[in-house]
Amino acid sequence: MKTKDERLGIGIVGLGHIGPNHARVFNQCEDAKVVVCADLDQKRRDHFQKNFPTMEVIEQAEEVFCRNEVDAVVIATPTKTHYALAKRALECGKHILLEKPMCTSLEEAKELVNLAKKLNLIIMHGHLVLYNRAVQFVREGVLRGDFGKIQYLHTSRTNLGPIRNDINVIQDLATHEFSIFDFIFGALPQWISAAGSRLLSTPREDVAFISMEYPDQILVHTHVSWLHPQKTRLLTLVGDKKMVVLNDMDISEPVKIYDKGIAEEPYYDSFGEFQMCLRDADVHIPKLTLDEPLLAQAQAFVNRILKGILTLSEAETGLRMMKCVEACQESLRQQGRRVYLEGGTL
Repeated sequence: MKTKDERLGIGIVGLGHIGPNHARVFNQCEDAKVVVCADLDQKRRDHFQKNFPTMEVIEQAEEVFCRNEVDAVVIATPTKTHYALAKRALECGKHILLEKPMCTSLEEAKELVNLAKKLNLIIMHGHLVLYNRAVQFVREGVLRGDFGKIQYLHTSRTNLGPIRNDINVIQDLATHEFSIFDFIFGALPQWISAAGSRLLSTPREDVAFISMEYPDQILVHTHVSWLHPQKTRLLTLVGDKKMVVLNDMDISEPVKIYDKGIAEEPYYDSFGEFQMCLRDADVHIPKLTLDEPLLAQAQAFVNRILKGILTLSEAETGLRMMKCVEACQESLRQQGRRVYLEGGTL
């Protein structure tokens, strides 16, 4: 345990898309400093060094794990490498922030969590959407009952690429949605059904539609895709009092709350009147202070280690996400049949 005068030494393994951003935000944390970063790819190391000339950059993760000045490690490498790297880091006595998804299988993830408990080390699941103030606002409203009884929820998370070659689109994108649902409802779904296609002739699904049911008969549907003309990050929650739309691509007004009401179909005498037929209800746009979620997650990780403050993405959260992913994979194998999660397990 560090003294109050010492900063937590952070090592970063993986300098692809998210790794350099981890390095940036951890150096902004008051009680932490990035000690060393590693990546096998020379081009990535060179690119990183240009942007962070004062940071030490090396090739091998093993050297990061063996450094005495490194207290905790961020693993931001391809998913297929997570298990081996995380296990080795734990064996070297390092706390871990493990990017999503935790591993390629639920059994691997369970083994890592059990090993961390045995060694009295922290594994935190990297799910920055939980540190998004807009997502937190929606959850707080649900817990207070502001929107009434939740009737259904729909989400869409799409891009035109990038295509991952080690996992499918569910493992890549739907894990974000599963973490949001888990955060809002505080429970696993009772069943999951998934349908997907390989439209780009990839070895894994690049588009998927997932349906599930949460306790109290709350239906949830999500669409994830690497093959879509627009980048979308959209959540629609319908309650019997109010409805909420969270659009994470709208920086200025990410959340809109609609009064509940069904517009009666009027008579109209022209197409113009039909086009102008609008729902008559108030819309409330809350004012939110949007801090950077990745920075908030980094500070939560530091506080977890130094102060013992529980985070929004504990290791058990990661395990629940892995259960949802495995249920989806099983449903895909069974051509979309429902897979039931009884008692919180597959």
